[in-house]
Amino acid sequence: MRPGNRNGGSAPRKRAAKPLLAKSDAKRAPKLTEFLLDVSNRLAASHSLIEALGTLEEITRTAIGTERGAVFLNDAATGELFSLVTEGKFTREIRIFNTTGIAGHVYSSGEGLIIHDAYSDPRFNSSVDAMTGFKTKSILCVPLCNLKGDRIGVAQLLNKQKGHFTQADFALLETTVAQAAIALESHLTVENIERARKQELEFLGVVSDISSELKLGPLLQKIIGTITRMLDAERSTLFINDEKTNELFTMVGEGLGATQIRLPNHLGIAGAVFTSRETINIPYAYADLRFNPAFDRKTGFFTRSILCVPVINKDGKGIGVTQVLNKRGGAFTAEDEARLKAFVSQISIGLENAKLFDDVQNIKNYNESILESMTNGVITLNEDGKIVTCNAAGLRILKVDPAEILNRPAKDFFVEDNAWVMEKIQATEAQGHGDVIMDAELVIEGEKVSTNVTVLPLASTTGKKLGSLVMVEDISSEKRMKSTMSRYMDPTLADKLLAGGEAIMGGQSSIATVLFSDIRSFTTLTEELGPQGTVSLLNEYFTVMVDCITNEGGMLDKFIGDAIMAVFGTPLPHDDDEDRGVRAAIAMMNGLARYNERRASEGKKPVDMGIGLNTDSIVSGNIGSPKRMDYTVIGDGVNLASRLESATKQYGARILISEFTKARLKSTYRMRAVDKVVVKGKTKPVEVFEVLDFHTDQTFPHMMEVLGHFSFGVELYRKGQIDEAEKAFREALKLHPNDYCAKMYIERCQHLKDEPPGPGWDGVWVMKSK
Repeated sequence: MRPGNRNGGSAPRKRAAKPLLAKSDAKRAPKLTEFLLDVSNRLAASHSLIEALGTLEEITRTAIGTERGAVFLNDAATGELFSLVTEGKFTREIRIFNTTGIAGHVYSSGEGLIIHDAYSDPRFNSSVDAMTGFKTKSILCVPLCNLKGDRIGVAQLLNKQKGHFTQADFALLETTVAQAAIALESHLTVENIERARKQELEFLGVVSDISSELKLGPLLQKIIGTITRMLDAERSTLFINDEKTNELFTMVGEGLGATQIRLPNHLGIAGAVFTSRETINIPYAYADLRFNPAFDRKTGFFTRSILCVPVINKDGKGIGVTQVLNKRGGAFTAEDEARLKAFVSQISIGLENAKLFDDVQNIKNYNESILESMTNGVITLNEDGKIVTCNAAGLRILKVDPAEILNRPAKDFFVEDNAWVMEKIQATEAQGHGDVIMDAELVIEGEKVSTNVTVLPLASTTGKKLGSLVMVEDISSEKRMKSTMSRYMDPTLADKLLAGGEAIMGGQSSIATVLFSDIRSFTTLTEELGPQGTVSLLNEYFTVMVDCITNEGGMLDKFIGDAIMAVFGTPLPHDDDEDRGVRAAIAMMNGLARYNERRASEGKKPVDMGIGLNTDSIVSGNIGSPKRMDYTVIGDGVNLASRLESATKQYGARILISEFTKARLKSTYRMRAVDKVVVKGKTKPVEVFEVLDFHTDQTFPHMMEVLGHFSFGVELYRKGQIDEAEKAFREALKLHPNDYCAKMYIERCQHLKDEPPGPGWDGVWVMKSK
């Protein structure tokens, strides 16, 4: 979480807020439900993004009991996190980079943080406190994600008023922002639409000025000022060509005052644009050889980025160049280029009204192209309830032609099973705020289609009702599948799988290595830790273990209580999947050792576990119902891996692998043959090996000598030479008194001496339990 996000949000209220959920666990669940319902209601009632952000900040700050709070949203165009803060009649925008500070770390990593001492954390930016006079002590920060799991911002709370931030606070903040994500994203969508409308209105205002303004100088000054504001730049300049001297000179330029700049019309960036009639977009001016630094020396201005477009009259003749300098927040974009071209065209046509219509039409086409490129269907209604627009995605989802939907009353289109859409439209118009309907069903040509539907009222800047907007997201099987799979593997891997088609996702047989791990004596731990402690332990433990699996390219299949099931070799195989599985198991044991060291330093009991691996033919595929699917694996190979994990307790081992995994290993590991067993439910014996690479000289002294005696003992044991085998195991036990496996074999030998095996003895042991 980010401590040092500028001012850290709005100032504390005058009244001390009483934490909403600081009650007993027994009362928490119903209060939490009531609280989340209140969050949804209050955010749904907000009329703007700034009101929604302020409401969410107030809710979370009051509920958890902190001095300050803030909700930051990500600006993808600038790579910044921003928050809107109301101070009296003014609105102040706070911006920070989305990779720095506590907030930047939480956004970029996607993992929330609890920081009890902000100044001891190197990620904290203490300069913010120095500027504001506020003292940041503790921080709680969580990522803010939309329904697709994409991060759109962070929520941050500062200085809990009573005690320290707890996991309960963390969970409450996470749950609250998750509940608020839909409303915030809806507000963002509305603001983007309104912003586009304002830009179009501003453009039309310039066109109106062209029609009424007779003096070119004041008109061009208006245009240049508009360009600077529109592109969020530092300066704009208009160069006019002097045909007598073949020079470009400044007729209108910001920051120049009475200074007039002249340069040959073929030199520099402006000269290159004038002669080529092509736009130039340069993110780093001094890195381009065409840039003439004399301009900066003469004006005292430092140029970083440049967007330069030619000014051409109706006859196709170049009459000048418009140049925009230093876009705030980065380089100029393709959208900036398109909009600037539309504006400078007005300079050349002046009073030519015919060309003016074309430019307005270009802006309209540009806005329509944005709608056409969207994967979600967008339908707009006018104030009379008639459907006036429907983009290509909407036509595809609804399976209609434009003539079947455009200019029709919405009440005549959304009928029968889809009549609920019209009800939502009427409700949003009456209430004045949007509504989001998740996983709703539309009946299209007799077939049910699962969709997410957003209904928003449209209003002018003065509040006049303009109609409604309906956004329809088709929850296709591919999207549902990708959403499910992305929870267990890298999204890039999920994309590759989906590109493989139904053959992969529908089910396939392949050779893969399955890994099972399980915490030992977990029931005893849970009784000692209680519910919250158990959840905290599992989250910490799983974080360590899953990283070890994914670092080796494994796919986390599922969590089964305190157990982990992972697969190496499916859905995308590697040449060394067996080695990847063994390396992951060794890394898990090493990671557990480091984790236990931390627990010991905190006075906590260590955690122990066992791991079983088996390589075999398995069946993998997407299994479930249309509403919920999981990519998983099944088969006897999976069951044997589970049996081996259970067997680690019997042999006192930590990692057991089957003979099938060992046979396919490409690298060499320290291991020993432990036994030949017939697992429960099977008749054929399987040789089992113990991997020992994670041991140190302290945990397994005299390893080579012990393994020599032990292996010799196993060989004698399988030949039926029980007395000699027992002696070998006792020699191994002398060197390593804690070798549980050697002790077990000594007990077996004593048992077999009391009850000698028959003539068909082959050393195979039959397991009686799973």
